[in-house]
Formats: sequence, structure tokens, C-alpha cells
Amino acid sequence: MNSTNKFRKLVGISALAFAGLTAANAVNAANWRYAHEEYEGDVQDVYAYKFKEYIEENSDHTLQIFRFGELGESDDIMEQTQAGILNFVNQSPGFTGALIPEAQIFFIPYLMPTDMDTVIEFFRESKAINEDFPKLYAEQGLELLQMYPEGEMVVTVDEPVTSPEELNNKKIRVMTNPLLSETYSAFGATPTPLPWGEVYGALQTNMIQGQENPIFWIESGGLYEVSPNLVFTGHGWFTTAMMANQNFYNGLSDEDKKLVQDAADYAFEEIIEHIDGLADEALKKITSKSDEVTVTRLNEEQIEAFRARAPQVEEKFIDMTGKRGKELLKQFKADLEAVKGE
Repeated sequence: MNSTNKFRKLVGISALAFAGLTAANAVNAANWRYAHEEYEGDVQDVYAYKFKEYIEENSDHTLQIFRFGELGESDDIMEQTQAGILNFVNQSPGFTGALIPEAQIFFIPYLMPTDMDTVIEFFRESKAINEDFPKLYAEQGLELLQMYPEGEMVVTVDEPVTSPEELNNKKIRVMTNPLLSETYSAFGATPTPLPWGEVYGALQTNMIQGQENPIFWIESGGLYEVSPNLVFTGHGWFTTAMMANQNFYNGLSDEDKKLVQDAADYAFEEIIEHIDGLADEALKKITSKSDEVTVTRLNEEQIEAFRARAPQVEEKFIDMTGKRGKELLKQFKADLEAVKGE
């Protein structure tokens, strides 16, 4: 065989080998589906795309992302994840609380600090977050991959508010979360559960007089247009959770499980950097767009009037969740004390 024929044969073998390898990779590659609760460019969307970036740069898999409304409301995407239609979902404990009562712990007011560095350290180090919660989610067929903070909660109302008495008779929209309703009852308001898609119209028509959300969401959702009085009460941070359908996750190879975990960790680090300064930036955008907006930051004395009502919410949490919730709350507080150095 001359050298030319040898070369052609080698090329032919290489081409066949490459074709076989490509076919094998194509069989092993998958298109995964991921849904979250927010709009383009919002925190959950940024997290999702960082997760996607890591998955696609480190494997042959692809990730399809669905934003708020594309597959329905929060309850819809959770049902689709539990049914295995979606592989991944990002959902706040505000909605998951009906499914996992203990997740409502994030809605006990004044339990979480508002200092960002302390909050971040808590999410990194907390035993409750990183060991206890995954077990609770697993009971519902969900593999908890990451919990992370989005921003300090801000209340918007139809007029400036500085005391619980000034919230009397005001209907404040809450997520479909029993403990969040208890919080606003304690604060003196009338809690009104509504799905997100109805909130803007309800504020516009005065069906409700207020709501709470992180400031970036108030800006991106245009809520300040119909609820222009922003009140910083210091009562907590908005937390969210990214998870997978557990049957899907358990069926992955060890290599793909590590890929998914690494992608979740990578996206966490990216989102922590993203939210640094995000609230100030969003507030600046809001005040530049509207002359009607007022900003009220409660002083310590005013905050204390609200904080004094928090114990009844904590008691309600224990009533709802029993011994398991009580133990989780104890661990939660121990974790917080540890990161505060107390």
C-alpha cells in the first residue's frame, strides 16, 4: 500500500471514529428545562443563566430557561417540576411554604439581619440551610441545590407609614403563605393573598393598598408607579431556592451530579457579586423615573414598634410546624449567632 492510500485509509478510520464519538456524545447529551419566577435580568434570571453558562461550557448538555409567565405562575412551575416536566425550578419559600411548612421560617420578621455581609455568611455557613433544608425538600421529591438571598424586603404603600397603627385597615398583598399573612396581621394590616400576575392591577384599582418585595423587583415590575411610598422596615430578606426534580437528579451519572452541584455553586458566587449594590442602583432608577416616590427608612425606635410584634409570628410558626419546626428555628438562631460572633 502506498503512502497516499495509507493516508486515505487513516483519514477514513479517523472520520468513522469521530462520527462514532459524536453520535455517542449526542446520545449522552440532554436538553434540560429550568423555570423561575422573575423577569429578564432579575436576580433569579441572572442565577439561571449563570447556571446554564456553567452547564453548557462544561458538558454537552443544553439548558432551556423559562421566565415568569411563560409556563404559568409559581404554583404551576412547581407542579411541573414535581411531575418531571421540568428538571429544575427556582422558587421562593413564600410559595413553597404551603408545600414545606418549615420553609416559612424566612418570614418570621426580624429573624434575619439586614447587613449584607452577615446574610451572605449565614447562607454559606448555616447548618439549617445546608443540612436541614435539603432533607425537608427531599420529602417532597425535590433535590435542594442552593438557597440564596435576593435583597432586603421593602414595603410599598399608598401613603408613608412609620408605625403598625398606620397600617390598620390597609390591605397588603402577600404571597400564598400562611405565615406571611400572620406577619402582616401582627403588623396591623389586613393580609391579602394574591398571585403575582394580579398585583399591579390590584394596586392600581386600590383593591389593595400595599405589598412587599425586594427593591429591584419593585423597580423591574413597575410597582412604584401604582404604589409610590417605599418603606424600609428592616424586617427581613427575600430568600429563594433552586432545586431539581429528585427522580431526575438521582438518575444522573455521578459526573452529571457533580456538574449540577458545581454549576449551582458557581451561580451562587456570581449572584452574590451581582446583588452587591443592586438595591441602591434600583432605588436610584425609581427616584429618577418618578417624582411621586417617597422613601421612608424607619429609625430604631420605629422599628422596635414592629419588632415587638414578631414573637407572636414566631409562636405561630411553631404551632404550624410542631417539634420539627421548633428544632429548625433553634438551629437557625444558633447559626445566626455564630455568624454574628455572638
